[in-house]
Amino acid sequence: MVDSIRNHGRLGNIEIRHLAALEAVVETGSFHRAGSQLGYSQSAISQQIATLERAAGLALLERPGGRRPVTPTEAGLRLLRHARRAAAAMRAAEADLTALAEGEAGSLRIGTFQSAGVRLLPETMRRYAERWPGVQVRLVESGYDDHLLDLLARGELDLTFAREDDDPAFESVTVLSDPYVLLAPAASDIARSDRPVRPRELAALPLIGYRRPNDGIEAFLRSRGLEPEIVFRSDEGGTVQGLVGAGIGYAVVPLLAVDEVPEVRVLEVAGVPPREITITWHADRVPTPAARAFVEIVTEIGAEIAAGYAGGVGTRRRGHS
Repeated sequence: MVDSIRNHGRLGNIEIRHLAALEAVVETGSFHRAGSQLGYSQSAISQQIATLERAAGLALLERPGGRRPVTPTEAGLRLLRHARRAAAAMRAAEADLTALAEGEAGSLRIGTFQSAGVRLLPETMRRYAERWPGVQVRLVESGYDDHLLDLLARGELDLTFAREDDDPAFESVTVLSDPYVLLAPAASDIARSDRPVRPRELAALPLIGYRRPNDGIEAFLRSRGLEPEIVFRSDEGGTVQGLVGAGIGYAVVPLLAVDEVPEVRVLEVAGVPPREITITWHADRVPTPAARAFVEIVTEIGAEIAAGYAGGVGTRRRGHS
């Protein structure tokens, strides 16, 4: 018990630079390359790692010698997870202070993915520029929201569009509940039906899926014990719709991503939860007035698109969607 009390807080004197050194060595596999990355000499990196290992009371790195890369021990991996969170928190704090100093001027960095960029952003940007002309909005696009959330965690974004996520590191508001629809070749039998398509029927169709099998309808169908037949994979909306129109297969996509063309019929889908699109920020950062204004405007646009969805796929008002 006494030893436990004595050792409590043994990492208390560790600085961010020590954790940054550990992260850099693991990422590069080399003390020399880590030093070059951080602007230190190799000996300085070695000293920082030694200080960290003394404080931890455990070896954090395996040093095989020669040209073989340095790798983390189990203790090193565990500390590295905390080191990355600490580094991300410091970057977020720096971004928070920068935003506070800039007030209502400066820049606002927004992360987006393709369908949000095409359907939600143009009208949002027009209204935002009218109301906040002194703020420069910088956009970063990615195909995957885990990449955008990583940028947000590191303080490289102020806000990002993302799918609903329960990670406590982030806070968000819902912009739009975006229903999934089936894209079918206009000449297919199923295209003549006016009733919603059920999951079991979807699983029986040759489907064009996303590059990541866990995205979209595939994971949902498998959770229902249904194994989909995937004939092609693409994240490019134009490619997917072109292939559907050519009769290569069918696709289940969010309605926001759809461009109506004569060769493709858009059919309602029943029993599949919608994609929840949010606008998200770091929980440890206080959104600036400029960021809060962006959130307010984009939720306005989302409400207008949702009103167009209310009549169903065949009667929705395209508006800004």
